[in-house]
Amino acid sequence: MKLIKGFFMLVGGGITLIIFLGVIGTMMQSPDASTPRERRVAAAPKKVESPADGLTGAQKNAARSAKNYLSFSGFSRDGLIQQLSSDAGDGYAVADATAAVDSLNVDWNEQAVKSAKNYLNIMGFSCKGLIQQLSSKAGDKYTTAQATYGAKQAGACN
Repeated sequence: MKLIKGFFMLVGGGITLIIFLGVIGTMMQSPDASTPRERRVAAAPKKVESPADGLTGAQKNAARSAKNYLSFSGFSRDGLIQQLSSDAGDGYAVADATAAVDSLNVDWNEQAVKSAKNYLNIMGFSCKGLIQQLSSKAGDKYTTAQATYGAKQAGACN
C-alpha cells in the first residue's frame, strides 16, 4: 500500500490557512500484497528504545555530558556520576546524573583500561599502586575488579 500525505500552506492578507490533504491510499501489487494482514502487521519492525527514552530533560542533558566526558577520558560509574553532580563539575542533581549514567551502555572495564593507560602515560605505577589509584574512593572509584582488569590490560602487571 502506498500512502501519500501532504499539506499546503496558503498565506494571504496576513492570515495563514493550513489545508491538510487526507491520506490517500492506493494499492500497488507487490509480492506480499496477498499476505494476510495479521502476518504483515506481525512482521513490522519493532521500535527499539534508545537509552534516552524515558529520561527527563535534565537527565538527557546529563547523558549528553557523560558521553562527552567518556569520549576523551576514562571514568568509573561512580566517578562519572560525581563529575556530573559536583558543584565543581556540571552541577546536575545526583539522581539525574545517576539516571543519565545508568541509561548509557558503558563497558566499565574498558573505561578502567583507558584510565590506567592515561596514568601510565604520565608517570610510572606498580601494579598494586595503579590498582589502588583506580579503585580508591579518593581516586577514580572503580571497583577492585575493574581496576585490576584495567591495570593488567594497560601492562602495569606484566
